[in-house]
Amino acid sequence: MGPDVDIHQVHCLNEPRNPVRVPSVLFIMDRKNNVLRINSTYELKLHIFKDNSQLAAFLRLRDSLSDDVLFSTRGTVNGNFPKRSIAEEEQTIPLIQPQPGYYNTSFVIYVSREKDEGLYNLYFFNCRNYRPNPIPVEFEIDIVEKNKENYLSAGEMPLPALYSMMSLLFFLSGCFWVFILVKSKHTVFKIHYLMATLVYLKSLSLLFHAINYHFIEKKGEHVAAWAILYYITHLLKGSVLFITIVLIGTGWTFIKHLLFERDKKIFMIVIPLQVLANVVKIIIEESEEGDVEHRTWLDVFILVDLLCCGAILVPVVWSIRYLQEAACIDGKAAINLRKLKLFRHFYILVVCYIYVTRIVVYLLEMTVSFQYEWLDEMFKEMGTYVFFVLTGYKFRPASANPYFQVNNEDDDTEEIIISQCGLTEGLSKLATIANDQNEEEIDHLLVSKRESSHEYD
Repeated sequence: MGPDVDIHQVHCLNEPRNPVRVPSVLFIMDRKNNVLRINSTYELKLHIFKDNSQLAAFLRLRDSLSDDVLFSTRGTVNGNFPKRSIAEEEQTIPLIQPQPGYYNTSFVIYVSREKDEGLYNLYFFNCRNYRPNPIPVEFEIDIVEKNKENYLSAGEMPLPALYSMMSLLFFLSGCFWVFILVKSKHTVFKIHYLMATLVYLKSLSLLFHAINYHFIEKKGEHVAAWAILYYITHLLKGSVLFITIVLIGTGWTFIKHLLFERDKKIFMIVIPLQVLANVVKIIIEESEEGDVEHRTWLDVFILVDLLCCGAILVPVVWSIRYLQEAACIDGKAAINLRKLKLFRHFYILVVCYIYVTRIVVYLLEMTVSFQYEWLDEMFKEMGTYVFFVLTGYKFRPASANPYFQVNNEDDDTEEIIISQCGLTEGLSKLATIANDQNEEEIDHLLVSKRESSHEYD
């Protein structure tokens, strides 16, 4: 066990021809004498005890020392000592043999200095496998990690409070959104209520996540009921989130009340992928990092999540292209250009949301120290909240919103068609588009315009 031990060794660490030149502690199982030998390469300031009773006695003795004695003791321990031999640092702990071929042992490690926290990795080496005739063995380890009456790691301690605060923030924001919908004098569409449902699902998911972490903090393990509730709400929240983004991107209920075939195909792709991504994430959280399948499931999750993020951008791009073409053909260029600008803003919002909650979070996981692992979750939740707020602001019920002016314009167009002849309507619109076009171009545009109007009929 050590901070810089190479996992790929040419020879066994216990052999004289492969001396350990880095700070480490060797736990050698001596099956002949039924003892576990603990050898420190040199002073690592680690305290290793046989059981918790020895650790408790050590802590009582340390706390009973006066400040002067404590400071003098620390000065002696932290002095510049030469490297000691393995024999001088050896400890032994008995090995218990419950049945032939099986050995059990236990020990307690206490890290006393803050600068030594998070520096140690535990590796298992079977020295017989470095010989011509290897022998397979089975190794199981049960690790209980505890930090000052807290079973969470140093990087996870702030998570219960973080999830609780974010859950309250999303809940209050959802109440404010519902208040806006109820008091709004403008048209409220179905997707507005879907957005409210999404916010409440997010709040519930964070609440159950906070409760789950609270029980892990106090008991060292999660309560199955709260974990299941969190997984259910997390699955629903993920699916509703991507459904909402796709519906906004396609313009459902805003521009059109029916989805095209290509829009339905996007749903058939995005929803199963998102459900699969959430299921894989649950499997990753419930599995151990040492499992063989853990890394495989992690790679599958990254791939599926990236596919989902790419798929939700497709309908937004389609809507932008449709508005660009519509702005050049019909007489509602100003409105279509404003809608085009709004869709471009939404496209940028989605891209930024993906970038912050995926790439930035991954970079934080790779760079920050273990005490600040909670920062990646904070950036993820804050990025999600900002995305929700900006999306709600852009697509709120309001008469000035260009996204909601299409239905009124379509109604005005129908009234004009009833009261005017098609020839006069076409000429008036063409006059606003381009006054310098010749008659052939006018006839061509009239024919194309009539054909397009028949398609919408």
